Amino acid sequence: MNRIVMKTRVSRDGMLHLSVPVGLAEADHEVQVTVESVAPRQSMSSAEWSAWIDSMAGSWHGDFERPPQGEFEEREPLT
Repeated sequence: MNRIVMKTRVSRDGMLHLSVPVGLAEADHEVQVTVESVAPRQSMSSAEWSAWIDSMAGSWHGDFERPPQGEFEEREPLT
């Protein structure tokens, strides 16, 4: 069975309701469910975003290279 990651919310009554489609091939198999809280994302202000962008300047150390693109396919005209 493949690992399935789902994000959902706990309802106001504190209950978590899951409905996970895993397919008929997985019927009658034992599964394990792990519940983890997801840390809320903190949004950045415009000034914080600009400071982060500025901190990235000059951070690339390496060469830029374009690998070979291969041969162009010849096709028959459409007309």
